[in-house]
Amino acid sequence: MGPMNPMRLFALVVAACAALLAAPLSADPNDIQAASRSVVRVVLVAEEDGETFYVGHGSGFAVAPDKIITNAHLVAPMREDASIRIGIIPSEGTTTYGGKLVALSVRNDLALIEVEKGRLPSLPLLATPLDDGAQVMAIGYPAAVDRAQGLDARETVAPMAPVKTPGVISGGRTTRDFDTILHTAALAKGNSGGPLVDLCGRVAGVNSFGSLSDGNDAEYGFAVSNRELFTFLRSAKVDYRLADTPCRSVAELSAEERERAEQAEQAARARQLAEKAERRDLEENALREAEHAIIAARENHVAFVALMLVLAGMAGGATFVLHERGDLERRKIAAGIGGAFVLAAALGLVLRPGFDGAEDMAIAALKAKGVKPGAATGSADGQYVCRIVPERSRITGTSPQPVEIGWTTTGCVNDRTQYGRDTDGWTRVFVPNEEQAVSINRFDPETREFRTENFQLGLSAMQTARKIRARYSNNACTTNADAMADLEDMQKALRQALPTQPNEILVYSCSAKAPAAK
Repeated sequence: MGPMNPMRLFALVVAACAALLAAPLSADPNDIQAASRSVVRVVLVAEEDGETFYVGHGSGFAVAPDKIITNAHLVAPMREDASIRIGIIPSEGTTTYGGKLVALSVRNDLALIEVEKGRLPSLPLLATPLDDGAQVMAIGYPAAVDRAQGLDARETVAPMAPVKTPGVISGGRTTRDFDTILHTAALAKGNSGGPLVDLCGRVAGVNSFGSLSDGNDAEYGFAVSNRELFTFLRSAKVDYRLADTPCRSVAELSAEERERAEQAEQAARARQLAEKAERRDLEENALREAEHAIIAARENHVAFVALMLVLAGMAGGATFVLHERGDLERRKIAAGIGGAFVLAAALGLVLRPGFDGAEDMAIAALKAKGVKPGAATGSADGQYVCRIVPERSRITGTSPQPVEIGWTTTGCVNDRTQYGRDTDGWTRVFVPNEEQAVSINRFDPETREFRTENFQLGLSAMQTARKIRARYSNNACTTNADAMADLEDMQKALRQALPTQPNEILVYSCSAKAPAAK
């Protein structure tokens, strides 16, 4: 081997330094696996005399359920031969689709293909460029791998998983004609049109070409930047998903949530102790006030008894005087009045309040002030608006809009969806008919926290989830014990069928919805 070109050596040193300075792997492999399900093999075939001929292939990815992005140079033969057709080969399943070229930009090597009679999970596009040295993955269908496996043309048009190669953003250099991303992820013929993604599976660019060295395969790759892709998609009037948050790992977020939960638990304990002490002070003060009121009432009763006894004595004296005078009629009246005073004194003594009623008086006084001693707060029905908490969430796509929840204490949400009560609170697992994702929603009416975990699944896993969901037929709100038990059994079975970690975690903070203005 001859001496190495100094410029090439310098470039290799720069790339190596960038790799060393790059951040550690922060995403779960499930993110890249989920992203690869949106990557397709784009095949060109031609027909002649009733026979179909293989022309070539490249890669592409779904930017919308029925729209595929690829390179313009891949579909260039179609401009010279009208008989050439496009085939879209997904990464899994048994179905392949036809495609129709709907937009082309030769200047920046972009093409848009519409999928005929098919839908694919779409990839979100990063809103801002990745930093120099950031880790990336190139996903696609390099022909060199097909040849190494000994696949013939017929086998290459069958659904199969794409190849994923790691690299880093290198040097921040671009081409003169259009904005590109230089990276070190290995590319080969067939990778053209595939996505360059970050470690959360969001698109950073569209792989276009490689740099050739000494006649060998590319050691560096160039990807068309999202800046170019955004302009192209807007001109083609395609709605795409935009990812505008940093890539965070589930492990990092889980560690932060554990720390937050511990802090919240400590704060809750401190708050409970403070509330308990405050409630104890209120109860003691109320009891003292009740005792003072009882003492005052007892003193009043004693004074009343004394007054009645004095009056009784006076009536007794009058009775004696009238008896000496022989005024029998008035003597009887005076004696009766004296007896009445004695009876009133006796009743005043008997009815004197005791201290055993002080506690009941204290509780009544606290309730009158709106304080319920020892009572726990409950969760009432209500309308809530829930807004995303970005620092507690792992958002792989566009930042979510606020969610409105109409909650009842029976677990009925928005008057149509029944949530089940389990060890994690009120939850509901959603299995859609078309999308390849399962969601677990959880609402805690005590903390007013709403949480969504999204799991991106393959076709086989989705089929399993839909079969489990089919066991539960009642979709309306219910309080029937048997129906609730069926719902809980279904949700347990679904959870067991899901991966251990979700691809996306969305945490919302909810507040009472303001009443509509009249």
